[in-house]
Amino acid sequence: MTEPTSPYAAPKPDAPDAPASAAPGAGTAPDRKPVTLQRLLDMHAAGEKIAMLTAYDATFAHAMEAAGVDAILIGDSLGNVVQGLQTTVPVTLDAMVYHTECVARARRLAWIIADLPYGTYHESPQVAWRNAMRLAQAGAHMIKLEGGGWTTETVRFLTERGIPVCAHLGLTPQTVTALSGFKVQGKDAESAARIKAHARELVDAGAQMLLLEMVPAALAGELTRALGVPVIGIGAGAECSGQVLVMHDMLGVGGGRKPRFVRDFMQGSASVGEAFARYVADVKSGAFPAAQHTY
Repeated sequence: MTEPTSPYAAPKPDAPDAPASAAPGAGTAPDRKPVTLQRLLDMHAAGEKIAMLTAYDATFAHAMEAAGVDAILIGDSLGNVVQGLQTTVPVTLDAMVYHTECVARARRLAWIIADLPYGTYHESPQVAWRNAMRLAQAGAHMIKLEGGGWTTETVRFLTERGIPVCAHLGLTPQTVTALSGFKVQGKDAESAARIKAHARELVDAGAQMLLLEMVPAALAGELTRALGVPVIGIGAGAECSGQVLVMHDMLGVGGGRKPRFVRDFMQGSASVGEAFARYVADVKSGAFPAAQHTY
């Protein structure tokens, strides 16, 4: 009897149609161990690239792990790609908890990061703590929050109480209206200096990871070399410690204009699992992002 296969399964090591850039067997190697915060810090220090994708349910989380994804982000981008919202602002904490639970049920190896949605950490560090605890109890290993300056004390409050934090600078989708749209941040000397100052403040306050979105590659590279924590890029160049993309974007599904930093990994892939494996391989090798994906 032929063994049934899933359209989400990663390619087998001897698959004849596996692309050259794929990492055969990367997701099924018997020596793979669960990713920890220390492992991510070690990868950054050693220059080993971190492959991260967004996921919102157990099926895709399982497929990503099989393909060798190091970290899974339950992003409030679910408002756009799952709920059909125009922005991430209406996404609720209940929705984030639900989708974090879905991903966590499938997790065996990947590091799980969950977004604190808009309005859930703005009032005070104490409110942020209560809401972050809900995501931690749902299965998140780390929470992510947007913005610098005013968020510094919240990061300190959370990390001192044992909740790892990923800070998010550059384009911050929760405040895209205030930024007058989806525009590259840090292009001039003043805004670049502000991002650098905020990044240093957040790391000094305890942030163990930084996500940079839509910033010039030179600025992201400078911060990656200067900071002692992993810097994950999305439209921030190849020098970052790792990369993240919204799953729906890298699979080429969904409508609307795709940002410059997106690459459709389904093109040339025979399955979703193969697309995930190609993404991991190209992030690890430095083939993605290429010059056309950066600013």
